[in-house]
Amino acid sequence: MSKPVLMCGSVAFDSIAVFEGHFKDHILPERIQSLSVSFLVPRMRKEYGGCAGNIAYNLHLLGGHAVPVATVGEDATDYLARFEALGIDTSRILTVPGTLTAQCFITTDLDDSQITAFHPGAMEFSAQNDLSGAQAAWALVGPDAKQGMFAHAERLRAAGVPFIFDLGQAMPLFDGQDLARMIGMAQAMTVNDYEAGVVEHRMGRSMREIAQGLQAVVVTRGAQGATLYTEGREIAIAPVQAEAVVDPTGCGDAHRAGVLYGLTEGWSWEDSCKLGNLMGAIKIAERGPQNHAPSRAQIDARLQAAYGLKLPPR
Repeated sequence: MSKPVLMCGSVAFDSIAVFEGHFKDHILPERIQSLSVSFLVPRMRKEYGGCAGNIAYNLHLLGGHAVPVATVGEDATDYLARFEALGIDTSRILTVPGTLTAQCFITTDLDDSQITAFHPGAMEFSAQNDLSGAQAAWALVGPDAKQGMFAHAERLRAAGVPFIFDLGQAMPLFDGQDLARMIGMAQAMTVNDYEAGVVEHRMGRSMREIAQGLQAVVVTRGAQGATLYTEGREIAIAPVQAEAVVDPTGCGDAHRAGVLYGLTEGWSWEDSCKLGNLMGAIKIAERGPQNHAPSRAQIDARLQAAYGLKLPPR
């Protein structure tokens, strides 16, 4: 059995609706101060999501021991049942009575413009999910309530569990001092290319400089692959060609799962990032963050074809 990997963050539902028109045709700029619009959305789907849930799903595909750490509401029964049926460890998911699970409501038009509303729900109580004394090979502290992210980081550090700081959608919550505090507790950081620019601006330091105090900084760049900063080096990680480009939702989480799996197996940061690139390429070919379901053998074959690497035997 692989060593457990803790992923601290959100478990959420994503409700995605499609407006078969253009928002710009229905929003009058001169009346924006009293906006009141309604859109008919004949197509709608509900997806299992959240960064902790998505990473856990992808790590499980690889054969890893995924342990999502999250708070959910009383409406998460089907989500938990699904994970348990898959064999994903739900022992660190805390149900908060009287709350709803975090939910994101996204309406997209034919221009791919989006109007989004996010209800944090039980996520606001994430600091109550006590990780004191936790044991794991690696952990990740991802987007969550700000207080919960700091609480998880402090408890992991006290327990001696190395972790990756994944800023993600929590970016608006962190100023330069917050970022410095979190990075000071972490062993590594992952960001996408846009987030990297924001972090550099808020901290007044380059990614290369930030990486000097960490094992690694990983900057994902979509179809351009990733950049790894480690041991004073900047390494370009070549991308994997996706079989189709359908939906980028959850690609970053799939990448994180690949990196975590590689690290847990003792791989280098460079090889772990290569597996991350592959997992992102696999995810983008399917709609939704948890609907891709390649076998481990299929992942292994693509990994060998792309990079000449092989997954370890289970």
